[in-house]
Amino acid sequence: MFEQTFKNIDDILYKDAGADSELDYIEQTSWVLFLRYLDELEHEKADEAALEGKEYKFILDEPYRWAVWAMPLRQAQGANAKLRAGELVELDHNKALTGPDLVKFVDQQLFPYLADFKLKSIDNPKSIEYKIGEIFSELNNKIKSGYNLRDIIDLTDELPFGSSTDKHELSHLYETKIKNMGNAGRNGGQYYTPRPLIRAMIAVVNPQVGEKIYDAACGSAGFLCEAFTYMYERMEKTTTNLKTLEENTFYGKEKKNLAYIIGVMNMILHGIEAPNIIHTNTLAENIRDIQEKDRYHVILANPPFGGKERPEVQQNFDIKTGETAFLFLQHFIKSLKAGGRAGIVIKNTFLSNSDNASVSLRKYLLESCNLHTILDMPGGTFLGAGVKTVVLFFTKGEPTQNIWYYQFDAGRTMGKTSPLNDEDLKEFVALQKTKPESEKSWNILVRAGLAPAQNPTISNNANVRAGLAPAQSGQSPIGQSPIGQSPIGQSPIGQSQIGQPQGLPQRLPVQNNNYDLSVKNPNLPDEAALRTPQQILEEMETLDGETNEILLTIKGLL
Repeated sequence: MFEQTFKNIDDILYKDAGADSELDYIEQTSWVLFLRYLDELEHEKADEAALEGKEYKFILDEPYRWAVWAMPLRQAQGANAKLRAGELVELDHNKALTGPDLVKFVDQQLFPYLADFKLKSIDNPKSIEYKIGEIFSELNNKIKSGYNLRDIIDLTDELPFGSSTDKHELSHLYETKIKNMGNAGRNGGQYYTPRPLIRAMIAVVNPQVGEKIYDAACGSAGFLCEAFTYMYERMEKTTTNLKTLEENTFYGKEKKNLAYIIGVMNMILHGIEAPNIIHTNTLAENIRDIQEKDRYHVILANPPFGGKERPEVQQNFDIKTGETAFLFLQHFIKSLKAGGRAGIVIKNTFLSNSDNASVSLRKYLLESCNLHTILDMPGGTFLGAGVKTVVLFFTKGEPTQNIWYYQFDAGRTMGKTSPLNDEDLKEFVALQKTKPESEKSWNILVRAGLAPAQNPTISNNANVRAGLAPAQSGQSPIGQSPIGQSPIGQSPIGQSQIGQPQGLPQRLPVQNNNYDLSVKNPNLPDEAALRTPQQILEEMETLDGETNEILLTIKGLL
C-alpha cells in the first residue's frame, strides 16, 4: 500500500510543471509528509495530555493545522468514508481548498507562517519548532497545479504514522526514494552513501548507548539513521536508554537546503522526534574554537570531495587546502574526544597525493590518531560516481603503529544493476576484528616519524632476523623520541602470516617524506609470466608440424 502511494505521488509530480527530477519529487513529497507527520505527533501528544488530565498546547495555530487547511473532515455521507478516531468521516469539499486557492494559501500564508518559527525559537535550536522554521524558511512549494497538490495531500493523508511498524515501512520507502536520487544528475550521489557500506562501518566502530555520534556532513542522515537502528537493536530496552538514544546521541550538520530537509525527515521516520541536525556550513567554523564540550565519541561520515573552498574558509584550518574533504577530515580529528573512534569515506587519492597539504594531513593523521584499518573500495561503489574510495578507521589519542589494509573485491563489476550488498562486506567485518593476512588483506608496520612502505630486503635486516623491530633494538629515527615506536603489527600468537615467520612484523617501514599510504597488496597470488614472442612462434611451429603429420596419415588412409 505505502509503496503504491509513493509511486502515485511521483506520477502526479511528473505531470506537474514545477517538478523536473527525482530531486524535486522527494523535496516536494518531504514537506507534505512532514506536515502530515506533525499533525499525527500533535494529536498523540494531545491524547497523552488528556489521559493525564492536562491540556495540550498545539504548536501550530488552528488555521495552519493539517485537519483544517489540508483535510477538513465531516461525518461520512457517501462511499468515500474513512475511519478516524472511531468515526466514519470523509473530506468536506465545501471547506477543503483546491486549485489556485490551495496554491495561493500554501505560498502566501502557510509557508511564511511556518518559516517564522525559526526566529521565534532561535534560542532553542533542538526544538521541533526550530526545525519547522528551518525547513520552511529554505523551502519553496514547486507544485504549480493546486489540483495536483490536492491529489498529493489526499494520498499523503492515507499514510499511517501511528505504529512503529508503519514508521519502519515508511522509512524504508523513503530510503528507497533517497537512493533513487543517486541517479538524478551529476550531483545526486551526494545524497546517498550505499547502506551496506554504512552498516559495515558502524559494525567496525561499534557505537554504544551513552556515546555521542556525529556527522558534520550528514546529507540525508544515512549514517545517523543506520547507527540508530544498530544501537536500538542491541541495547537494553529501557525508558532511560530510549530517551538517551532519541535525544542525546545523534548529532549532524548539513549545508545544503534539500539535504537538510531530507535528513531531518529521514530521522523523524526512523523514530527521532526532533533530530539534532543543524543547518549550517561546518567549514565556516574555526577548528581552533572547538572545545571539549564540542567533541564526540564516534564520528561516521562521507564528506563531499572534489570541491574547491574559498581562501577565507581555508583560514579556519591549520592545514590550508581547497579540497573540501581534507578540510572536513581536519574537522573530524579535532572534533573527536580522546579515545574517540571514526570511520570516514574519502577519495583513494588521499593516500598518495604529493602536494604539501595532502602530505601534511597524512602526517597529522598518523601522529595524532591510530589509523588501524583502511578499507579499499572499487569503482562503482557509489552510483553515478566513477571515483575510487577508501574508508579510514582511526582512534584518536595515540600514534599509528600498524595499519591493516583490506582490498574489497566483489568478484563482479559493480553498478546500478549490481550494487553493493551486505553479504559483500561480511568477510571484511569478520576479519577486521583480528586483522589477519590473506589474499585480500595485509598489515603494514608504522613507527613514529616514519611512513609505511614495503621493504623487499626484510630478510637482510639484522633486527628482523633477531625478531626485533628497530624501536625494540634501541634505534630511533633522527629527531624522534622512541616513545610510541614499539610495533603492534605482529601476528597474533599461533596465527601464521603469509610469507612471514610467526611473531614478526609483516612489513618494515622505511623513511618516506611523503607519508605515502598507497601500499600495493603484497599477498596477491603471482600471475603466470607471459611467454616471449619467440616461445609463441616455436609453439606455433610445433603445432603446425603435428597438424601436417596428422594430415599425411589421413591421406594415406584414403
